[in-house]
Amino acid sequence: MHLVDAKGILTTNGGRCGMNIYRGCSHGCIYCDSRSKCYQFTHPFEDIEVKQNAPQLLEKALKSKRRKCMIGTGSMSDPYMHIEEELRLTRRCLEIILQYGFGLAIQTKSDRILRDIDLLDEINRSAKCVVQMTLTTYDDDLCKILEPNVCNTKRRIEVLEEMQKSGIPTVVWITPILPFINDTEENITSILNECVRVGVKGIIDFGMGLTLRDGDREYYYAALDKHFPGMKERYIKQYGNAYELPSPKAGELTEIFRKICKANGILSSPEDCFHFINDLPEKYSQMSLFDL
Repeated sequence: MHLVDAKGILTTNGGRCGMNIYRGCSHGCIYCDSRSKCYQFTHPFEDIEVKQNAPQLLEKALKSKRRKCMIGTGSMSDPYMHIEEELRLTRRCLEIILQYGFGLAIQTKSDRILRDIDLLDEINRSAKCVVQMTLTTYDDDLCKILEPNVCNTKRRIEVLEEMQKSGIPTVVWITPILPFINDTEENITSILNECVRVGVKGIIDFGMGLTLRDGDREYYYAALDKHFPGMKERYIKQYGNAYELPSPKAGELTEIFRKICKANGILSSPEDCFHFINDLPEKYSQMSLFDL
């Protein structure tokens, strides 16, 4: 890792505020879009850039904001990577969000988030907190290949269950679904059934497939050569150099997804999920388990 003094921390897009305390990631997910060249990394992806002044920048930004809103983090770089155990910058930023009465929408794949469940609970009581988890495969052995340096899906489901017990709403990203790898009815159904069991509020799906850009594609294909011999050639034959790679089973898997969500009152369109994630009501009370 290397430390930097950032010039700013909050970005605003359509009234939504987001931040990334870290830049790069140590989880090693083979499909990670954040590796793409379009994001213009000037350092190796695993050499994490640490915005060491993030808490000070965040406090300055929140002090000057006239209207409270949800503060999002985790879309580009996971806020609970290994270095967070020592640096605790994410925790400090959560303390500031709580102090100034803002809401939080936080996305991770790591069970390290449980360390901060006390703050998440307080934020949810005073404003609103939404915890988002990515679940791609229910198979532990496959998970070790796809997401090698982070806890497995079953452990993430335990995290979701703990959030439910605290009345903190959760949203799951069931993405990406990798063609010919985890695009099976058994995998999708197993994940969805667990989402139902732990009472998630919404599930985000972008069409049961994968996207690849320059930089991301090369890393993904190298992983395919290592773990799934011959799969890269199958991809190239099926998709060429396309950006969007839908699963050949996308239609039937999407039907299963929508049916299970509808039957259990789970938000299933990205628009509805994002509206819930980004909306901070003027008067918000902690959700009861019956509302989840």
